[in-house]
Amino acid sequence: MIDLPALAQACGLLLSDWRPWVVVPPGLLIGLVFGAIPGLSAPIAMAVFLPLTMSMDFLPAIMFLTSVFTGGGFGGAVPAVLMNVPGTSAAVATTFDGYPMARQGHHSRALGLALAASCFGAALGYVLLLLLVDPIAEAVLLLGPLEMFAIAAWGLTLIAVLNEGSFAKGLLAGILGVVIGMIGMSARGDMRGTLGMLALIDGIPRIPALIGFFAASEMFRLMRNDFLVADAAHRRPQFGAILRGLREAFAYPGTLLRGSLIGVGVGAIPGVGAAVANLLSYAETKRRAADPAHYGRGEPRGVVASESANSSSEGGSMATLLALGIPGGSATAVMLGAFAMHNVTGGPRFIAENKDIVYAIILGNLAQVVLLLGIGTLFLFGAAALVRIPVRFLVPSVLVLALLGCYSITGTMAGPVTMVACAGLGYWMRQNGYPVAAVVIGLLLGPAAEAELLRSIQISGGDPSFILTRPIAMVILLLLAASLLYPLLRRRGTRRGGGTARAAPEAKPLVRRDEARNESA
Repeated sequence: MIDLPALAQACGLLLSDWRPWVVVPPGLLIGLVFGAIPGLSAPIAMAVFLPLTMSMDFLPAIMFLTSVFTGGGFGGAVPAVLMNVPGTSAAVATTFDGYPMARQGHHSRALGLALAASCFGAALGYVLLLLLVDPIAEAVLLLGPLEMFAIAAWGLTLIAVLNEGSFAKGLLAGILGVVIGMIGMSARGDMRGTLGMLALIDGIPRIPALIGFFAASEMFRLMRNDFLVADAAHRRPQFGAILRGLREAFAYPGTLLRGSLIGVGVGAIPGVGAAVANLLSYAETKRRAADPAHYGRGEPRGVVASESANSSSEGGSMATLLALGIPGGSATAVMLGAFAMHNVTGGPRFIAENKDIVYAIILGNLAQVVLLLGIGTLFLFGAAALVRIPVRFLVPSVLVLALLGCYSITGTMAGPVTMVACAGLGYWMRQNGYPVAAVVIGLLLGPAAEAELLRSIQISGGDPSFILTRPIAMVILLLLAASLLYPLLRRRGTRRGGGTARAAPEAKPLVRRDEARNESA
């Protein structure tokens, strides 16, 4: 629990020194901009500006880096909503409903929903970190490869959830994603699918592939339109609509809470991170929905579920960094570098000896969330003006930025070539009814599931009874089975109660506002 004397000392550290607060607003803005540019991300921004922290004291340096982290965590939602371009892999699920809302002229509302959900998720994540930093660290140590495999497998089940049309096409798309993800050196050290090309030894670059499947392929489809939003009356930025979106997010408290808790739990696991958290949250929200046909067509709860999870995962990843000295992802790995630059080593000893500083970092991050709400709202008002740019100017600009971003990630032409190849494949899939999202999910989670399964087999010696000694893995797998069976059982109960299955109505593009107020999850 909270050490009250240390908490009081932390408040004194933050209130007695103005330097930590000077660096927070610029850090948030840097994170927003880097997160909103396809191909760039918060970890890249943190790495670029890391040398600046050498001249700072430890607390201002970490406050600056965490503000970039917080801003970038939401920044990826901006292109995801406006252009179907996930700014980061943690914003993939945001595109599923955010972009359809934008095409219907509700881009300002969708951006407001995303900002409110991000701020709520990040705040809840840091509150839980403040209360449970030590227990979270102990729980993470109990997770092994089998538990990691169960979580990755849970994420892969989203492929089944996303199938709105042919199940066979969705399954084939998911398998294709897994196969693409298997290219390169396997966890056993075997070479697969490289065709003798050295550039493929490390596998297909994931972020360029993701940008190609989502961004570039959608840009090709948009070329036949004049504007992103067909109705001219809906193109101008609407500050009132952003504020309505901010309020509307809290009409779904169950979705907000569930997504935030999933984000904290998944974010605390090293190597998993927000990319899995937002997919899991979206999958569970859609499975539990009474009207799953609305998802993927502009359902506000889909945006809320995704953004609350990927932002709350920040608190979980910070828990492993502070309590164990283990980075949960690339962003916290950069922070670990900042720790080293200031001769600080994270871990149980660091918390025991510097609890006031740990609490100061967490309280500072909570304050950043409040500042993000104000700075992010103003940022969104400017970003929403993107829909007023004619497509003939927008498409080449986005493609050039995406190509430059892909080159900056890989440092070679492998990034741009991967983006172009995946763009062509993604465009063909869209034209023929194959879900592009299923390919991306297989690409992101398939190799992770394979690697953790291999480690589990090596540890157990191939004995299936090994699972009986891992109660946490058994619980996760049981939850996975329940989440898959629940929709089937509910449909069967509906058929029995109604005599015949009622055909799914034509999905409305958006849930009505009066329904949104009454919906709690």
